[in-house]
Amino acid sequence: QVQLVESGGGFVQAGGSLRLSCAASGSRFSINGMAWYRQATGLQRELVASITSGGTTNYGDSVKGRFTISRDNAKNTMYLQMNSLKPEDTAVYYCRIVADGYQYWGQGTQVTVSS
Repeated sequence: QVQLVESGGGFVQAGGSLRLSCAASGSRFSINGMAWYRQATGLQRELVASITSGGTTNYGDSVKGRFTISRDNAKNTMYLQMNSLKPEDTAVYYCRIVADGYQYWGQGTQVTVSS
């Protein structure tokens, strides 16, 4: 069993920055893929960014050039650096990992961007 703890959400003005963290803990697990998703009110959950165990990254079109995903394998932690935030980035952000063939989701952290 793997537990995920997210942190770093909050309230920011348009143009500002936030950094999200997702720390995984548990006993003897091997993380493969890691990703950030978000869900705005009334909309479907969408992929924001993903990163493989080898460091290959992928971004949603709406965040390319503004967000950066990274991971620290030694700490089993994933990050999302969000710059030039826009009001349309407002959502609950979730981390998701795949470990040993199972997927796990974080509890979500709210990001609110004011205009």
